[in-house]
Amino acid sequence: MHKYRLVAKKGEGTFSEVLKAQSIKNGKYVAIKCMKNHFDSLDQVNNLREIQALRRLSPHPNIVKLLEVLYDQPTGRLALVFELMDMNIYELIRGRRHYVAEERIKNYMYQLMKAMDHMHRNGIFHRDIKPENILLMDDCLKLADFGSCRGIYSKQPYTEYISTRWYRAPECLLTDGYYNYKMDMWGVGCVFFEIVSLFPLFPGTNELDQIQKIHNILGTPPQELLAKMKKRSQHMDFNFTPKEGTGVPKLIPHVNPECVDLIVKLLAYNPDERLSARQALRHPYFRDLREAEKRQKALMTPEVAPHFNMTDVDKTRQQSTQIAPLVGGGEGHDVVPESPSEPRHPSEGGMATSGGGGGGGGGGTMMPGLPSINTRTGMHPMSDTHTKNSDNNNDDDVTLGGDTPSGPGNYKLPGLPGQGSNASIDMNTGEDTMLPPISNLSLRKNNTMNASQSHSNRRTTTSFEGPGSNFAKKHGGGGGGGGNGGVSG
Repeated sequence: MHKYRLVAKKGEGTFSEVLKAQSIKNGKYVAIKCMKNHFDSLDQVNNLREIQALRRLSPHPNIVKLLEVLYDQPTGRLALVFELMDMNIYELIRGRRHYVAEERIKNYMYQLMKAMDHMHRNGIFHRDIKPENILLMDDCLKLADFGSCRGIYSKQPYTEYISTRWYRAPECLLTDGYYNYKMDMWGVGCVFFEIVSLFPLFPGTNELDQIQKIHNILGTPPQELLAKMKKRSQHMDFNFTPKEGTGVPKLIPHVNPECVDLIVKLLAYNPDERLSARQALRHPYFRDLREAEKRQKALMTPEVAPHFNMTDVDKTRQQSTQIAPLVGGGEGHDVVPESPSEPRHPSEGGMATSGGGGGGGGGGTMMPGLPSINTRTGMHPMSDTHTKNSDNNNDDDVTLGGDTPSGPGNYKLPGLPGQGSNASIDMNTGEDTMLPPISNLSLRKNNTMNASQSHSNRRTTTSFEGPGSNFAKKHGGGGGGGGNGGVSG
């Protein structure tokens, strides 16, 4: 019995491709991310960072929903079934001739900050924040593609060349793997600017050009900060010409001052001074949304209150999964009461570095079955990124473990079921079902959809990634594996 009817190929990366499919049981459309690498066991599947992260972070209204994991043991093939979204942010702004409505932007960015806050407080940072990985369905926003994520408490230095270059934080460009969760907030700032301006803020053609474009707008950072980063770099020449920078506000004169202020604070050159997601949620720009939430909650009885409450869920999660409250500091104000303090690496202050990975979209031609298995070694099967060092002590370990005995790094996820050779787990019910081999999924031939539209000028990458339609060319390494269903329905 076939579970899904394949409709169209929506995107492809070095290590995966995304297909639009329809459930034969209920007729609903889904996005299936088919991995090209083969997996020898359910334990290996269970150790994929993307699966681990999505289990830890679910349920959350602003995190893409993993519906099912399909694994065919005889062939070693793996597919992840996600909810299908309408589009991603890049597709929203691509080719627009008019600005996106301010209230719509504010609503989207508020949801994105909630996703970031939830993720960081649960000990995970994404490492590839970009428009293609932020999915939209009407007024709802969801963060997707966790294939490059890491545990906040895992040991530095990390792999270099993670994240798409245009959204790569300065510390990722200037040091050799010493970065932390604040790199995500830089990416959020870049995405925020892009959705209000309709053009990328720092479209660098290579690493040096990327740094120069950042300095042209933000100015050269203080020498003491550069000296701090220089101690953690062996590849970068730090002889930058001092300059003031034009400043972000001059580039978006049509945007209200509170919005500009938030973007500027998200783009602080020094990661220690950059806003966290929790601080961003408390920014005056979102005041009206916070007040509206309070009014809505006041009108609701406990019986009809929303299923998800961030504070309550975090408390329950800490009790049920033995995740200790995130410890550290550095964010001494604007913290919502009864929440853990901002995550910090236990042995590192706030410095971060490196960057890489990258993305773009895929084609739109029909393709029977699954792609041939890619057996490349030495890379995480979900990262699609090249590294400048082997990073054997860190990224070769695909789990989200860390070096904090009582922290989120030691969170252990339950294994996948293993009944027979073809196993599946429903991420909603947890029920174990028997499946036919993935290669037997039927393909509907008369519904070809091309969501790709190549954009060779958008980024520079050697491989493609991202939901649906985003080609990218990026110096220093490929995409993140095809995305998580950010395709037009």
